[in-house]
Amino acid sequence: MTAVQNLDALVIGAGQAGLAAAWHLQRAGLNFLVLEASDAVGGAWNLYYDSLTLFSPRRFSELPGMAFPKAAGECPRKNEVSAYLAAYADRFGFPIRTRCNIVSVRHDGQLFTALNDGGNVFEAANVIVAAGGFATPNWPKIPGENTFKGTTLHAYAYRNPTGYEGKRIVVVGGGNSAVQIAAELADCADVTLATRQPIKYLPARVLGVDLHYWLWLTRFDRTRLFNGEGTPVLDNGTYKAIIAAGRPRHRAMFSRYTENGVAWPDGEENEIDAVIYATGYRPTASFLAELLGALDVDGRPRQHNGVADLVPGLFFVGIPNQRNLASATLRGVGPDAAYIVRAMKRR
Repeated sequence: MTAVQNLDALVIGAGQAGLAAAWHLQRAGLNFLVLEASDAVGGAWNLYYDSLTLFSPRRFSELPGMAFPKAAGECPRKNEVSAYLAAYADRFGFPIRTRCNIVSVRHDGQLFTALNDGGNVFEAANVIVAAGGFATPNWPKIPGENTFKGTTLHAYAYRNPTGYEGKRIVVVGGGNSAVQIAAELADCADVTLATRQPIKYLPARVLGVDLHYWLWLTRFDRTRLFNGEGTPVLDNGTYKAIIAAGRPRHRAMFSRYTENGVAWPDGEENEIDAVIYATGYRPTASFLAELLGALDVDGRPRQHNGVADLVPGLFFVGIPNQRNLASATLRGVGPDAAYIVRAMKRR
Protein backbone atom coordinates (compact mmCIF):
# COMPACT_ATOMS: atom_id res chain seq x y z
CA MET A 1 0.00 0.00 0.00
CA THR A 2 1.23 3.50 -0.83
CA ALA A 3 0.01 6.88 0.40
CA VAL A 4 0.01 10.22 -1.42
CA GLN A 5 -0.31 13.22 0.90
CA ASN A 6 -0.22 17.03 1.01
CA LEU A 7 -2.34 17.54 -2.10
CA ASP A 8 -4.37 20.70 -2.50
CA ALA A 9 -6.82 18.81 -4.68
CA LEU A 10 -7.58 15.33 -5.90
CA VAL A 11 -9.39 15.05 -9.24
CA ILE A 12 -11.32 11.83 -9.80
CA GLY A 13 -11.66 11.15 -13.51
CA ALA A 14 -9.51 12.04 -16.52
CA GLY A 15 -12.21 12.64 -19.10
CA GLN A 16 -13.03 16.05 -20.53
CA ALA A 17 -14.23 17.35 -17.14
CA GLY A 18 -11.20 16.12 -15.22
CA LEU A 19 -8.77 17.53 -17.79
CA ALA A 20 -10.50 20.92 -17.73
CA ALA A 21 -10.26 20.92 -13.94
CA ALA A 22 -6.58 20.01 -14.18
CA TRP A 23 -5.90 22.93 -16.51
CA HIS A 24 -7.43 25.44 -14.10
CA LEU A 25 -5.74 23.88 -11.08
CA GLN A 26 -2.39 24.05 -12.86
CA ARG A 27 -2.90 27.71 -13.76
CA ALA A 28 -3.82 28.42 -10.14
CA GLY A 29 -0.52 26.92 -9.00
CA LEU A 30 -2.16 24.25 -6.87
CA ASN A 31 -0.69 20.85 -6.05
CA PHE A 32 -3.03 18.20 -7.46
CA LEU A 33 -3.31 14.68 -8.86
CA VAL A 34 -5.77 13.25 -11.40
CA LEU A 35 -6.91 9.66 -10.93
CA GLU A 36 -8.46 7.68 -13.80
CA ALA A 37 -10.04 4.24 -13.40
CA SER A 38 -9.37 3.10 -16.98
CA ASP A 39 -6.04 2.65 -18.70
CA ALA A 40 -6.20 5.91 -20.71
CA VAL A 41 -7.40 9.49 -20.44
CA GLY A 42 -10.59 10.40 -22.26
CA GLY A 43 -13.27 8.95 -20.01
CA ALA A 44 -16.51 7.93 -21.70
CA TRP A 45 -15.32 9.14 -25.11
CA ASN A 46 -13.27 5.97 -25.48
CA LEU A 47 -16.40 3.84 -25.03
CA TYR A 48 -19.01 5.46 -27.26
CA TYR A 49 -20.26 3.92 -30.50
CA ASP A 50 -17.84 4.14 -33.42
CA SER A 51 -19.75 6.54 -35.68
CA LEU A 52 -20.67 9.09 -33.01
CA THR A 53 -20.31 12.57 -34.46
CA LEU A 54 -20.55 15.74 -32.41
CA PHE A 55 -23.30 18.19 -33.23
CA SER A 56 -21.00 21.10 -32.40
CA PRO A 57 -18.25 22.43 -34.73
CA ARG A 58 -14.60 22.11 -33.83
CA ARG A 59 -14.29 25.71 -32.60
CA PHE A 60 -17.07 25.02 -30.10
CA SER A 61 -15.65 21.65 -29.02
CA GLU A 62 -12.49 22.78 -27.26
CA LEU A 63 -11.08 22.62 -23.76
CA PRO A 64 -9.35 25.72 -22.34
CA GLY A 65 -5.92 26.50 -23.72
CA MET A 66 -5.88 24.28 -26.81
CA ALA A 67 -7.68 24.54 -30.15
CA PHE A 68 -9.30 21.50 -31.71
CA PRO A 69 -7.24 20.39 -34.75
CA LYS A 70 -8.63 21.21 -38.17
CA ALA A 71 -9.60 18.28 -40.37
CA ALA A 72 -12.16 17.19 -42.90
CA GLY A 73 -15.67 17.56 -41.56
CA GLU A 74 -16.94 20.54 -39.62
CA CYS A 75 -17.94 18.47 -36.59
CA PRO A 76 -15.46 16.05 -34.95
CA ARG A 77 -16.05 12.32 -34.69
CA LYS A 78 -15.62 10.25 -31.56
CA ASN A 79 -12.12 9.00 -32.39
CA GLU A 80 -10.96 12.57 -33.05
CA VAL A 81 -12.22 13.66 -29.63
CA SER A 82 -10.39 10.78 -27.93
CA ALA A 83 -7.17 11.72 -29.72
CA TYR A 84 -7.66 15.40 -28.83
CA LEU A 85 -8.08 14.62 -25.13
CA ALA A 86 -4.96 12.43 -25.10
CA ALA A 87 -2.96 15.17 -26.84
CA TYR A 88 -4.35 17.74 -24.41
CA ALA A 89 -3.14 15.80 -21.38
CA ASP A 90 0.30 15.31 -22.97
CA ARG A 91 0.67 18.96 -23.93
CA PHE A 92 0.13 20.28 -20.42
CA GLY A 93 1.80 17.40 -18.62
CA PHE A 94 -0.87 16.96 -15.98
CA PRO A 95 -0.04 14.53 -13.13
CA ILE A 96 -2.33 11.62 -13.99
CA ARG A 97 -2.49 8.07 -12.68
CA THR A 98 -4.43 5.64 -14.83
CA ARG A 99 -5.79 2.24 -13.72
CA CYS A 100 -6.58 3.84 -10.39
CA ASN A 101 -10.17 3.07 -9.53
CA ILE A 102 -11.38 4.97 -6.45
CA VAL A 103 -13.75 2.89 -4.33
CA SER A 104 -14.32 5.20 -1.36
CA VAL A 105 -13.82 8.78 -0.23
CA ARG A 106 -13.95 9.86 3.42
CA HIS A 107 -13.44 13.08 5.33
CA ASP A 108 -12.06 13.42 8.86
CA GLY A 109 -12.99 17.07 9.33
CA GLN A 110 -9.76 18.35 7.84
CA LEU A 111 -8.66 16.13 4.96
CA PHE A 112 -10.27 13.92 2.38
CA THR A 113 -8.97 10.37 2.12
CA ALA A 114 -9.57 8.44 -1.09
CA LEU A 115 -8.92 4.70 -1.33
CA ASN A 116 -8.47 2.81 -4.61
CA ASP A 117 -9.15 -0.87 -5.30
CA GLY A 118 -5.46 -1.64 -4.89
CA GLY A 119 -5.41 -0.37 -1.32
CA ASN A 120 -3.56 2.87 -2.11
CA VAL A 121 -4.48 5.99 -0.14
CA PHE A 122 -4.62 9.58 -1.39
CA GLU A 123 -5.06 12.57 0.92
CA ALA A 124 -6.09 16.04 -0.17
CA ALA A 125 -7.65 19.21 1.17
CA ASN A 126 -10.22 19.20 -1.65
CA VAL A 127 -11.78 16.66 -4.00
CA ILE A 128 -13.13 17.35 -7.48
CA VAL A 129 -15.39 14.59 -8.79
CA ALA A 130 -15.11 14.61 -12.57
CA ALA A 131 -16.38 11.09 -13.16
CA GLY A 132 -19.72 9.36 -13.15
CA GLY A 133 -21.70 11.84 -15.25
CA PHE A 134 -22.01 9.31 -18.07
CA ALA A 135 -21.18 6.07 -16.31
CA THR A 136 -24.61 4.80 -15.28
CA PRO A 137 -27.02 4.16 -18.16
CA ASN A 138 -30.59 5.29 -17.63
CA TRP A 139 -32.59 2.10 -18.18
CA PRO A 140 -36.38 2.56 -18.33
CA LYS A 141 -38.52 -0.12 -16.72
CA ILE A 142 -40.92 -1.62 -19.27
CA PRO A 143 -43.47 -4.30 -18.34
CA GLY A 144 -42.58 -7.78 -19.55
CA GLU A 145 -38.89 -7.21 -20.18
CA ASN A 146 -37.95 -10.26 -18.13
CA THR A 147 -39.99 -12.48 -20.49
CA PHE A 148 -38.50 -11.08 -23.72
CA LYS A 149 -36.31 -13.64 -25.48
CA GLY A 150 -34.52 -11.10 -27.66
CA THR A 151 -31.61 -8.80 -26.82
CA THR A 152 -31.82 -5.60 -24.82
CA LEU A 153 -28.90 -3.24 -24.46
CA HIS A 154 -28.11 0.39 -23.76
CA ALA A 155 -26.38 2.63 -26.29
CA TYR A 156 -23.43 2.45 -23.87
CA ALA A 157 -22.82 -1.11 -25.16
CA TYR A 158 -23.55 -0.43 -28.83
CA ARG A 159 -20.55 -0.02 -31.15
CA ASN A 160 -21.55 -0.39 -34.83
CA PRO A 161 -24.03 -2.19 -37.15
CA THR A 162 -21.91 -5.34 -37.39
CA GLY A 163 -24.05 -8.27 -36.29
CA TYR A 164 -27.32 -6.40 -36.70
CA GLU A 165 -27.69 -6.91 -40.45
CA GLY A 166 -31.22 -7.99 -41.36
CA LYS A 167 -32.40 -7.82 -37.74
CA ARG A 168 -35.64 -6.28 -36.47
CA ILE A 169 -34.61 -3.53 -34.06
CA VAL A 170 -36.32 -0.93 -31.91
CA VAL A 171 -34.23 2.05 -30.80
CA VAL A 172 -35.71 3.87 -27.80
CA GLY A 173 -35.08 7.58 -27.32
CA GLY A 174 -35.69 10.93 -28.98
CA GLY A 175 -32.32 12.63 -28.60
CA ASN A 176 -29.31 13.03 -30.86
CA SER A 177 -27.75 9.65 -30.08
CA ALA A 178 -31.01 7.74 -30.55
CA VAL A 179 -31.64 9.32 -33.93
CA GLN A 180 -28.02 8.83 -35.02
CA ILE A 181 -27.96 5.14 -34.06
CA ALA A 182 -31.39 4.43 -35.58
CA ALA A 183 -30.42 6.11 -38.85
CA GLU A 184 -27.16 4.16 -39.02
CA LEU A 185 -28.85 0.82 -38.40
CA ALA A 186 -31.66 1.55 -40.86
CA ASP A 187 -29.16 1.11 -43.70
CA CYS A 188 -28.86 -2.61 -42.93
CA ALA A 189 -31.77 -3.56 -40.66
CA ASP A 190 -35.50 -3.14 -40.09
CA VAL A 191 -35.52 -0.30 -37.54
CA THR A 192 -38.21 1.51 -35.57
CA LEU A 193 -37.44 4.57 -33.47
CA ALA A 194 -39.70 4.64 -30.40
CA THR A 195 -40.20 7.87 -28.45
CA ARG A 196 -42.46 9.01 -25.60
CA GLN A 197 -42.81 12.49 -27.08
CA PRO A 198 -42.68 13.89 -30.62
CA ILE A 199 -39.12 14.45 -31.80
CA LYS A 200 -38.08 18.08 -31.50
CA TYR A 201 -35.67 19.45 -34.09
CA LEU A 202 -33.41 22.48 -34.05
CA PRO A 203 -31.77 23.72 -37.29
CA ALA A 204 -28.04 23.12 -37.37
CA ARG A 205 -27.56 26.45 -39.16
CA VAL A 206 -29.43 29.75 -38.87
CA LEU A 207 -28.92 32.46 -41.52
CA GLY A 208 -26.07 30.36 -42.90
CA VAL A 209 -24.18 30.27 -39.60
CA ASP A 210 -23.88 27.30 -37.23
CA LEU A 211 -26.43 27.40 -34.41
CA HIS A 212 -23.73 27.10 -31.75
CA TYR A 213 -22.42 30.51 -32.78
CA TRP A 214 -25.82 32.08 -32.07
CA LEU A 215 -26.12 30.20 -28.76
CA TRP A 216 -22.72 31.58 -27.77
CA LEU A 217 -23.39 35.11 -29.05
CA THR A 218 -26.73 35.43 -27.26
CA ARG A 219 -25.44 33.63 -24.14
CA PHE A 220 -28.37 31.27 -24.54
CA ASP A 221 -26.08 28.33 -23.80
CA ARG A 222 -25.40 29.84 -20.37
CA THR A 223 -28.99 29.17 -19.34
CA ARG A 224 -30.73 26.06 -18.00
CA LEU A 225 -33.51 26.08 -20.59
CA PHE A 226 -33.55 22.31 -21.04
CA ASN A 227 -33.64 19.96 -18.07
CA GLY A 228 -32.26 16.97 -19.99
CA GLU A 229 -35.67 15.71 -21.07
CA GLY A 230 -36.96 16.47 -24.53
CA THR A 231 -33.67 17.96 -25.67
CA PRO A 232 -34.02 18.81 -29.37
CA VAL A 233 -32.17 16.98 -32.13
CA LEU A 234 -29.76 19.29 -33.92
CA ASP A 235 -30.34 18.62 -37.61
CA ASN A 236 -29.48 20.06 -41.01
CA GLY A 237 -32.64 18.43 -42.36
CA THR A 238 -31.15 15.00 -43.03
CA TYR A 239 -32.56 13.16 -40.01
CA LYS A 240 -35.99 14.76 -40.25
CA ALA A 241 -36.20 13.73 -43.91
CA ILE A 242 -35.19 10.10 -43.47
CA ILE A 243 -37.50 9.64 -40.49
CA ALA A 244 -40.35 11.18 -42.48
CA ALA A 245 -39.53 8.67 -45.23
CA GLY A 246 -39.74 5.77 -42.74
CA ARG A 247 -36.05 4.86 -42.65
CA PRO A 248 -36.19 4.41 -39.70
CA ARG A 249 -39.88 4.27 -38.88
CA HIS A 250 -41.04 6.42 -35.98
CA ARG A 251 -43.69 5.29 -33.49
CA ALA A 252 -44.95 6.20 -30.04
CA MET A 253 -43.18 4.20 -27.34
CA PHE A 254 -44.27 0.57 -27.04
CA SER A 255 -46.32 -0.25 -23.96
CA ARG A 256 -44.86 -3.63 -23.02
CA TYR A 257 -42.66 -6.51 -24.08
CA THR A 258 -43.98 -9.81 -25.33
CA GLU A 259 -42.06 -13.06 -25.36
CA ASN A 260 -40.83 -12.45 -28.91
CA GLY A 261 -41.15 -8.72 -29.34
CA VAL A 262 -43.11 -5.66 -28.27
CA ALA A 263 -46.71 -4.48 -28.08
CA TRP A 264 -47.58 -0.97 -29.24
CA PRO A 265 -50.18 1.35 -27.67
CA ASP A 266 -52.70 0.55 -30.44
CA GLY A 267 -52.52 -3.16 -29.56
CA GLU A 268 -50.35 -4.23 -32.50
CA GLU A 269 -47.59 -6.70 -31.65
CA ASN A 270 -44.33 -7.07 -33.59
CA GLU A 271 -41.58 -9.65 -33.37
CA ILE A 272 -38.31 -7.94 -32.50
CA ASP A 273 -34.73 -9.21 -32.30
CA ALA A 274 -33.20 -6.39 -30.26
CA VAL A 275 -34.11 -3.24 -28.35
CA ILE A 276 -31.46 -0.54 -27.93
CA TYR A 277 -32.03 2.11 -25.28
CA ALA A 278 -30.49 5.48 -26.16
CA THR A 279 -32.04 7.02 -23.08
CA GLY A 280 -29.16 8.89 -21.53
CA TYR A 281 -27.29 8.50 -18.26
CA ARG A 282 -27.73 9.25 -14.56
CA PRO A 283 -24.94 11.05 -12.70
CA THR A 284 -23.66 8.72 -10.00
CA ALA A 285 -20.65 8.56 -7.72
CA SER A 286 -21.01 5.47 -5.56
CA PHE A 287 -17.54 5.96 -4.11
CA LEU A 288 -18.99 8.92 -2.18
CA ALA A 289 -21.50 6.71 -0.36
CA GLU A 290 -19.53 6.87 2.92
CA LEU A 291 -19.28 10.67 2.75
CA LEU A 292 -22.27 11.88 4.77
CA GLY A 293 -24.34 14.42 2.84
CA ALA A 294 -22.53 14.01 -0.50
CA LEU A 295 -25.36 12.13 -2.23
CA ASP A 296 -29.13 12.30 -2.11
CA VAL A 297 -31.38 9.29 -1.51
CA ASP A 298 -31.21 8.37 -5.21
CA GLY A 299 -27.40 8.43 -5.23
CA ARG A 300 -27.15 11.70 -7.13
CA PRO A 301 -24.61 14.35 -6.10
CA ARG A 302 -26.01 17.01 -3.79
CA GLN A 303 -24.56 20.14 -5.32
CA HIS A 304 -25.30 23.58 -6.66
CA ASN A 305 -23.25 24.90 -9.57
CA GLY A 306 -20.69 22.17 -8.87
CA VAL A 307 -20.17 23.01 -5.18
CA ALA A 308 -21.33 20.33 -2.73
CA ASP A 309 -24.26 21.43 -0.59
CA LEU A 310 -23.17 19.87 2.70
CA VAL A 311 -19.52 18.82 2.35
CA PRO A 312 -17.04 21.75 2.28
CA GLY A 313 -14.15 21.06 -0.07
CA LEU A 314 -16.09 18.69 -2.32
CA PHE A 315 -16.73 19.82 -5.90
CA PHE A 316 -18.13 18.43 -9.14
CA VAL A 317 -17.51 19.02 -12.85
CA GLY A 318 -19.21 17.35 -15.82
CA ILE A 319 -22.79 17.02 -14.57
CA PRO A 320 -25.41 17.84 -17.25
CA ASN A 321 -27.00 21.24 -16.60
CA GLN A 322 -24.61 21.74 -13.71
CA ARG A 323 -24.51 25.48 -14.32
CA ASN A 324 -26.12 25.87 -17.74
CA LEU A 325 -27.03 24.26 -21.04
CA ALA A 326 -23.37 23.91 -22.06
CA SER A 327 -22.32 22.07 -18.90
CA ALA A 328 -21.01 18.55 -19.55
CA THR A 329 -20.01 19.47 -23.11
CA LEU A 330 -16.46 19.94 -24.32
CA ARG A 331 -16.80 23.71 -24.38
CA GLY A 332 -18.84 23.85 -21.18
CA VAL A 333 -16.62 21.96 -18.74
CA GLY A 334 -13.89 24.63 -18.95
CA PRO A 335 -15.99 27.50 -17.55
CA ASP A 336 -17.55 25.13 -14.99
CA ALA A 337 -14.09 24.03 -13.85
CA ALA A 338 -12.95 27.66 -13.61
CA TYR A 339 -15.95 28.38 -11.37
CA ILE A 340 -15.24 25.59 -8.90
CA VAL A 341 -11.48 26.27 -8.77
CA ARG A 342 -12.26 29.87 -7.86
CA ALA A 343 -14.64 28.59 -5.16
CA MET A 344 -11.93 26.24 -3.94
CA LYS A 345 -9.37 29.02 -3.67
CA ARG A 346 -11.83 31.11 -1.63
CA ARG A 347 -11.72 28.38 1.01
